Amino acid sequence: MVVHLVEHGLAPTHFKEADFYINELFPINFFGTTVHITTTHVCTVIVIAAIMILTLFLRHAFFKAEREGRMTTASTIVELGVDTLTHFVEDAMGKKGAKHYINYIGVLFLYIFICNTSGILGLRPPTADFGTTLCLALITFVMIEYADIRYNKFNMVKGLFEPFPLFFPMNVISIFSTPLSMSLRLFGNILGGTVLMALYYGMLPWFAKLGVPAALHAYFDVFSGGIQTYVFCMLTVTFIADKRGELSG
Repeated sequence: MVVHLVEHGLAPTHFKEADFYINELFPINFFGTTVHITTTHVCTVIVIAAIMILTLFLRHAFFKAEREGRMTTASTIVELGVDTLTHFVEDAMGKKGAKHYINYIGVLFLYIFICNTSGILGLRPPTADFGTTLCLALITFVMIEYADIRYNKFNMVKGLFEPFPLFFPMNVISIFSTPLSMSLRLFGNILGGTVLMALYYGMLPWFAKLGVPAALHAYFDVFSGGIQTYVFCMLTVTFIADKRGELSG
């Protein structure tokens, strides 16, 4: 609605300075169809590059410290992160199930967290785009259903008619609502923070921005972004563990 008003010159001047929506940057002709490179694509590439550089640096620092037989800040961070991730996944899935999914959960956690907090660096968080969160949720959905088919086999079909055959439509809806609810939860929370920060920077006078944005970024980007990362990953391991019958560990 705000974008529509801005495009038609019906919104206040300050709204034009509050850029919180996806911008089309470069048009590309793709088999006769014009598609655009957007801010989401650019920010996603930056986030992926940052993750690659960070992981290569930490890997080098960890193995260097291991060869020299001493602990460094980087190696301590790596060990702490791996131990925390291992306990997090094992608590939800048990040791047997954790070894199959710990790498995926680790990459998922790192990617979503850096996306969520990229607003600190002035980027538009890729997770503020529903296309990004939906793709992440669909990957998780495929893993959930694969675990269901592999470990439950015929009981998967049988479960669609429980506790009564009349529940079949609702059971089917509940299955396909999983990726939708996961993607919308992450998207909505991150987009809300992005919109509020853009409105703050675009609509308030300069003296109202002294020092205050740091506290707002700490909440919307770091705290809220960290919570949403944890929720998405926790739902992922919980749903998969449920299909594998390993919730009890």
